[in-house]
Order: sequence, then C-alpha cells, then structure tokens
Amino acid sequence: MITLNIDGRELKAEEGQTILQVARENGIYIPTLCHHEAIEPYGACRLCIVEVSKGKRTRIVTSCLYPVEEGLKVKTDSPRVMSNRKMLLELLLARCSKNKVIRELASEMGIEQPPFKSEYLEDNDCIVCGLCVRACEQVVGVSAISLVNRGITKEPAAPFLEPAADCIGCGSCFYICPTGAIKMEDREDTRIIYNWKVEFKLKKCKVCGNYWAPEKQLEYIRKKWNLPEDFFDICPTCK
Repeated sequence: MITLNIDGRELKAEEGQTILQVARENGIYIPTLCHHEAIEPYGACRLCIVEVSKGKRTRIVTSCLYPVEEGLKVKTDSPRVMSNRKMLLELLLARCSKNKVIRELASEMGIEQPPFKSEYLEDNDCIVCGLCVRACEQVVGVSAISLVNRGITKEPAAPFLEPAADCIGCGSCFYICPTGAIKMEDREDTRIIYNWKVEFKLKKCKVCGNYWAPEKQLEYIRKKWNLPEDFFDICPTCK
C-alpha cells in the first residue's frame, strides 16, 4: 500500500491507482468532464488538475493520469489550481456558451459570462473530450467515429463526414457524452443518431411487442459471441 496526503488527509492507496481514483474513493471532490471508469483516462478537459509536491518540486498535473506515489502531497483547491481551473472553464464557456453543464460548472467558479465569445462555436455543445470516440473504440470495439480536423474546428465525426457506415446504433456515444452533444432519438421502430447521420431498424420483442434495441447492434453481439439466431427474439424484460 502507498501512503499519500490529499488536502491534509493521510490516505492509503494501491499501487497503480491515480490521484483522481483515490480522491473519489475518499469523498474528495475533483471536477472532471472527460473521465469515465469504463474508459482509459485521456486528460482532455484538464479540469481535474491538482497541485502535487514531492521533495522541493511542486507542479500542476492532471489527476486522472497521474499515478500515486509514496509520500506525495496533493492539493485539489490551492490558489494555483483554482486559477488554472477557472481559466479552463472560461475557455470551455467561450466554446459552449449555452450548454447547461458547462454553465453550471462555470457558475461554481464565479464565472457567469465568458471573457470572450467565439462566433464560430457559440452554439456548440461539444467540448471535444473524445469520450464518444474512445467508447466506440474501447468498449464497443467498432471505431465508427474519430476526431477530425484541427484547432477550433476539431470534432468527432464519421470518416469524410459521411454517414457512419460502421456504426451499429448502440448509443454508447450518446449515453457517455458529458454535455449532451450527441443527439439520438428512438422514433417508433427507428433509432436515429443525428450526429453520425444514421438510422437503424429496432428489434421488436415477440412477447410484448415493444421495440427495444437496434437490429444491427444485436446482430453484431450475436455474431461476436456466437449466440443462437433467435437469442434476441425476446427483450430482456420479458426474459
């Protein structure tokens, strides 16, 4: 076990854990937008920055990526951390000025209006955290989308901005998005994911008659796990 200090508290941690993991296990709040337990950490949003000290060296690091060390001292809300975090939120607010999640986080830091406005991105909800892309690749195993372009035009998209041919309609991107930037709708027997310009026929349960999952997704799972052809004829509720 490793002993470290977070905000004046002596804590025990297992080797290989990150500062963010240890903080959450011990009820210490560190804001983050791009972190999810099912996905490898990426450090895109940078909101989880903390100040770490070991010996005479002090620096700012992303807590979702930084592994714990013996004798490490961590401050989650030092003046230096709060100043940097406020700047990051100002930049996010300038990009997504109308997004509810970003506005609430900014308000917690006393930011009501962005210091400047981006006409190009004023109505954007996407913070380019890459969670949707990484979920599609690491969890679903399809890689139907990726991050394209550079600078302020960087965004998640299907190849060549065409309809996502490899998408199976599972909706993982929709459920994991921290700001609601992915737009998905189940309309009667059809699922529509507007961002990737795709539509999917939903499977109808032979017992209750409800449409419950995209046929393409269920076929992908059936073939991957070598399941019987009729395995998904009945929805989980009826089973």
